[in-house]
Amino acid sequence: MSHTYEYPRPALTVDCVVFGLDDDDLKVLLIQRGVEPFQGRWALPGGFVRMDESLDEAARRELEEESGIRPGHLEQLFTFGEPERDPRGRVVTVAYFALVKLSAHTLRAATDAREAAWFSVWDTPKLAFDHADILNTALLRLKGKVRYQPIGFELLPPKFTLTQLQRLYEIVLERELDKRNFRKKILAMDLLEELDEVEQDVSHRAARLYRFDHKKYRQLEKAGFNFEL
Repeated sequence: MSHTYEYPRPALTVDCVVFGLDDDDLKVLLIQRGVEPFQGRWALPGGFVRMDESLDEAARRELEEESGIRPGHLEQLFTFGEPERDPRGRVVTVAYFALVKLSAHTLRAATDAREAAWFSVWDTPKLAFDHADILNTALLRLKGKVRYQPIGFELLPPKFTLTQLQRLYEIVLERELDKRNFRKKILAMDLLEELDEVEQDVSHRAARLYRFDHKKYRQLEKAGFNFEL
């Protein structure tokens, strides 16, 4: 015998915080809402979960539909469920955060998104719903996780210099790092593959390029390796 719930049930949505790195600035992807509520306001990409899809599937679908982004690194962040967070009614959202290489993606707004654009995380417009809280939570997660997991490499081009790598950590952590100590520590992990290539088209002395060895990291991780910067 089937059972039917008789009490009102909340709706379920997903919202995605997508970070990218642009020169000396950490960016977040925002969409301009084309429908009410908060029509014309900027918000995180997201939407309602369909009955036939998982949360991860919903997050990836909404990201692609509203911005054209297909992230490599996507993970659940937190669940936000304050009763008054959405003027449409009782809506609970599962937030995600993603990391992408800006050069690998072209934004394309669609469905109920009027526009999609990158904003500095330090200078965003007033956001719809409780999306400012979601963004702050994602930023704290990134600041913490980048120090004990090599997720920061998801923000860099496939080939990078040690200066670019250090600058990534300085931007995310919002503090300067000692150059000698940083390089000594990261090179001692033996996770960077030194390439027989240097920077091209630069005004200063061209620096050596490196590549992160994902396969080696996965092998070391299984053996109990601890990545920590």
